[in-house]
Amino acid sequence: MPRILVVEDQADIRRLIRWSLEELQGAEIFEAANGRLGLDAVRALRPDLVLLDVMMPGDLDGFQVCDTLRKEPPFASLPIVMLTARAQAADREAGARAGADDYLVKPFSPAVLVQTVQRLLAARAPQSAR
Repeated sequence: MPRILVVEDQADIRRLIRWSLEELQGAEIFEAANGRLGLDAVRALRPDLVLLDVMMPGDLDGFQVCDTLRKEPPFASLPIVMLTARAQAADREAGARAGADDYLVKPFSPAVLVQTVQRLLAARAPQSAR
């Protein structure tokens, strides 16, 4: 049963993501409303995948959360998907430099979100046997 953490400050977008991921039967969906809470949740929950907004209130944006996780050995290979309204090439490059596995621009297609999550979870499956 995959554990997915959604780190997003807007409750309506968290609901849309949760609704989109209902197709992944058996997935446990967790939520965090900002970067600091998201970082704490990753460390506590050890999810199989993180969906991470870039622009959030507080002291950590999504790029910083991703970069921090990549530097911590238990999370160096954790699949991270950036979900953001920031669509410029420089933003995508910043996501890649931070270590994101994929980058989806809002508004995103729920079908593309599910396909991306399924692809990354399938690639991780042999590693994540608990």
